[in-house]
Amino acid sequence: MNMKSKLALSLGLLAAPLALMAWSPEKAYVESYHMHTDAPVPTSVIMPEVSAKFAGAQVVLEFVVDPTGKPTSITSVTPGADAELVASVTAAVAQWKFSPAYVAGKPVARKVALPVNIVSFDSGSSFAVN
Repeated sequence: MNMKSKLALSLGLLAAPLALMAWSPEKAYVESYHMHTDAPVPTSVIMPEVSAKFAGAQVVLEFVVDPTGKPTSITSVTPGADAELVASVTAAVAQWKFSPAYVAGKPVARKVALPVNIVSFDSGSSFAVN
C-alpha cells in the first residue's frame, strides 16, 4: 500500500521566513501573494494528497480564474503526466479560492499556469512545491 500524505505548497521567497513557522503551509502560501492585484491571488488553498511514489514528478496545470475567483477549465499541460497524480492535484486546485485579477478596478478572468513539483523528504513525506 502506498503511503499518502498531504502536500505543502512552496512558500516562495518571503520576507520573513521565521513567520512561516507560526502559520500552516496553506496560510503561508496564501500570505505570500498578498498585495498582488494584476493576477489572481489565492485566498484559500486545499492540499492535494499524493503517494510518495510521485517524488520527483512535476505537473503543470493551466486554468482560468473567473471574475468570481473560481478556478475553471483546469487541465494538465504536462505531457505523459501520471493520471493519478494529475487527478489528485486537479481535484485539490478545483477547490481553491482566489481574489480575481483586477483591471480598471473591475474583476476579470485571467489564465494561470501553476507548476507543481513533488519532492520527498527523509521522513518519507511528499510535498508539492511551485
